[in-house]
Amino acid sequence: MIPVTTFKGKKVALFGLGGSGLATAKALVAGGADVTAWDDNPDSVAKAVAKGLTTADLRGIDWAAQGAFVLSPGVPLTHPKPHWSVDLARAAGVEIIGDVELFVRERRAHAPDCPLIAITGTNGKSTTTALIAHILKSSGRDTQLGGNIGTAILTLDPPKDQRFYVVECSSYQIDLAPTLNPTAGILLNLTPDHLDRHGTMQHYAEVKERLVAGSKTAVIGVDDTFCALIADRVERAGVAVKRISKRNVVAEGLYAEGSRIIEAHAGASSALVDLDGIQTLRGSHNAQNAAAAIAACLAVGVSADEIRSGLKSFPGLKHRMQPVAKRGQVVFVNDSKATNADAAAPALSSYERIYWIAGGLPKEGGIVSLAPLFPRIVKAYLIGEAAPAFAATLGEAVPYEISGTLEKAVAHAAADAGEDGLASAVMLSPACASFDQFKNFEVRGDAFVGLVAGLKDVTMLIEPT
Repeated sequence: MIPVTTFKGKKVALFGLGGSGLATAKALVAGGADVTAWDDNPDSVAKAVAKGLTTADLRGIDWAAQGAFVLSPGVPLTHPKPHWSVDLARAAGVEIIGDVELFVRERRAHAPDCPLIAITGTNGKSTTTALIAHILKSSGRDTQLGGNIGTAILTLDPPKDQRFYVVECSSYQIDLAPTLNPTAGILLNLTPDHLDRHGTMQHYAEVKERLVAGSKTAVIGVDDTFCALIADRVERAGVAVKRISKRNVVAEGLYAEGSRIIEAHAGASSALVDLDGIQTLRGSHNAQNAAAAIAACLAVGVSADEIRSGLKSFPGLKHRMQPVAKRGQVVFVNDSKATNADAAAPALSSYERIYWIAGGLPKEGGIVSLAPLFPRIVKAYLIGEAAPAFAATLGEAVPYEISGTLEKAVAHAAADAGEDGLASAVMLSPACASFDQFKNFEVRGDAFVGLVAGLKDVTMLIEPT
């Protein structure tokens, strides 16, 4: 835990008592703050009381006495309309911040020079975050990984010199972190997302821009117009900018040329690393992720040799294009995190011959957008509620069977791939939510890994959960 000492002796109101909210409240109390917490969910309030926290409906507190208002990032700050607690804080002129801002202030107070790499973007955040942390850890550095990737930032170890922090930041978290100042800040890409919470694409982009604008070194993907313009603005403001691209040459930064990542600097360029053969970093989207990770690691003093070694040993992000086993020329890939068609596209783009396990609780639009990738699919094995609709979309373009369950799909796909005898992938990339048959995509992915482990003559690349 990171005790939040910067609010010692001050009153702090807090709203939102989920996992990160509870962790934040406990960190504030540990640092000496006088915290009053609340949530609209009575069960969450009861859990907070059971943990010894002081709770009270924030409608009845003295807002003028509060030193700050700490808001959970899941609670609306601006759109579709501010939460009632936000209105109360603003009316009283109380600063509204989140857990990332509390961390930033603790770092500034106790170890301002300890390296902080912060990562944001619409797609690829988690893979890039995990890759950076892996490179740092494998090089022997004291590494803390947290934020939006699933570990509340204030549950990490306290800042100290030469302790490296790798933090994934959602737009909601950035919106509540006005003084965020990473050593290296990464903005991967921007496409329309979370517009229900930001109102417009322009506002969404403005929020994301704050992370790199406050960075010592800004690593920005320039393959979309929004990010390209942000890179120009941030650079004009005096920030050192490293541009990255998965398809175009850049003058200062890193770009992909096939499987090679090229570093460009001062008019010269050279191949820094070749991703060919690294199964966990297949595809152009991962070339962008790798380029961003490399640029950030270089910015915090990691050597090129250490980076190359870390890239080669990267195990992948669990449930995201994760190679889990091999049998002959067949690789088994867990891409359970692909809960819609857009999320499934990168995995389908990364293999030439695929035995595709798809289906679950369907999302709007189904798999129509994946039609250009259908030639890569040798056969589809359809499961869950989406199976009939997916079958109708596949039609005569792709051979398919309605397997119904994941167990049958894995058995049949493995058998067919084995008879084929060619290099191929048996891939779970459902393009659907999991909730018709599984609690969440993690449980679905773990089930896939367990079923693969039960096949004959497979060599597991990971340990089943």
